[in-house]
Amino acid sequence: MKILAIESSCDETAAAVVEDGRKTLSNVVRTQIPLHAVYGGVVPEIASRAHTEAITAVCEKALSDADLTMEDLDAVAVTNRPGLVGALLVGVSFAKSLAYRYHLPLYDVNHLRGHIAAAYLQDPALKPPFHALILSGGHTFLARVNDYTDFTLLGTTRDDAAGEAFDKVARVLSIPYPGGRELQELADAFHGDEFYALPSPALKDNPFDFSFSGLKTAVVNLAHNLAQKGEKLEREKLAASFAHVVQEGLVDRVGNVHAEEAIETLVFAGGVAANSGLRRALGDFCEQNGIRFLPVDVSLCGDNAAMIGAQAYFEAQKGAPAPLSLNAIPRAEVDE
Repeated sequence: MKILAIESSCDETAAAVVEDGRKTLSNVVRTQIPLHAVYGGVVPEIASRAHTEAITAVCEKALSDADLTMEDLDAVAVTNRPGLVGALLVGVSFAKSLAYRYHLPLYDVNHLRGHIAAAYLQDPALKPPFHALILSGGHTFLARVNDYTDFTLLGTTRDDAAGEAFDKVARVLSIPYPGGRELQELADAFHGDEFYALPSPALKDNPFDFSFSGLKTAVVNLAHNLAQKGEKLEREKLAASFAHVVQEGLVDRVGNVHAEEAIETLVFAGGVAANSGLRRALGDFCEQNGIRFLPVDVSLCGDNAAMIGAQAYFEAQKGAPAPLSLNAIPRAEVDE
């Protein structure tokens, strides 16, 4: 089954052709980072307009790279939740038009499920059940994947996502957006043995949930207090301190889940999952505890349409196509 998938939930205009949920025939991503960098983050209106300008060419290239035409396809799939509503609507409207014009079934895909499904493209032999930790710019959660379309949300962030925290701390360190990679490089360059005191994102009142809002605020307050005292902010030390508490917090949450229900395989995906420090920390924990660690390849961590096409295949096996009245839904969890 060959599926043309479309992804436009945030600031990447993407299209891909995926076969049987596990083979990528093409994967095209047009980033908008240069458009948003000047503002220090994604501007929804700009994102929507840029999707409108790019989506036709991106889909045409996805078909060309796969050496296919619309007549060769079996279905069209699109992310319709969650995400920026204006950005989602561009992809949903375009996908519905294609499905109607070429008489193809249309499948709607939850973006969060797509991040997990990226693992099927990396390891075609992977089958549920397994566990997944997803970290992205807008989402942070732990889930049990019971089946291809059956998920149990185990823990999530109460406020901000990990990606938002990385971006905020990067701004404090005067690192341009997106700053996660450079922030980790600063952290890796620190060779001291003392960190700045920062709160953990691992909540004390729940063994599985996260909170990054207090951590963000603590970093901002630390920087302001040092400036008021006329003391120098050690950039490498702050980056390392932040990275340290985030790594410890994530390992703590995974450890609690493992103690509760014995993780056999842990998939690590989402844009922030490209972070080398987090991959090392989680990989070390999994190795020490006999857990198979499956970090999604960096090329599939960020928003892309191949992961949407992978999940769409399994949604198609379990349910009916979406109606042409399909709409965009800005908020949804992985189990919705």
